[in-house]
This record gives sequence, structure tokens and C-alpha cells, in this order.
Amino acid sequence: MKYVNAKDVLPPDVLSEVQKYACGALIYIPKTDKIGWGQLSGARAEVIIRNKNIMTEYQSGTSIYELMNKYCLSEASIRKIVYNKIAL
Repeated sequence: MKYVNAKDVLPPDVLSEVQKYACGALIYIPKTDKIGWGQLSGARAEVIIRNKNIMTEYQSGTSIYELMNKYCLSEASIRKIVYNKIAL
């Protein structure tokens, strides 16, 4: 993250107000547009599709151990996917 001097980006009245609370301190101002994990890269969509496939295969009789090997996930991960989806 690049350092930016507040006096270069804030209007004088806003700078004066910020100085009342954080004069001389380094502060982080978060972005306003929150983007969830994996939304830009498409990873979230891939995980959702993978989990649906795991659920479908489990309901068709594929064992947890077979799913572990096929998807390279731990037993706990497979169980979490399967049992959370069943609960819904």
C-alpha cells in the first residue's frame, strides 16, 4: 500500500477535522466497495459448483472416502459440505 499525504488528497476543512482525532497518526481508510472473497477471480463460483457436485454425488451413493479422493479434500471438509447442505 502506498503512503499518501492527507493534505494532498483531502479538502482543507476535512483535513482539519481529521487532525482533531488522528493528528500525526497513520490511519487506514478502507474502500467503500466491499467485494467478497473470490468474486473477481471466479473462485467463489467454482467452489459453489464443486460443492453442488459433491452433494449430488453423495446423494447418488458415492461414499465420503471416494469423494475425498476425487476432490482432494479432507474427510472433515467433505462432511462439512455434505452435512451443511443436508441441513438446508
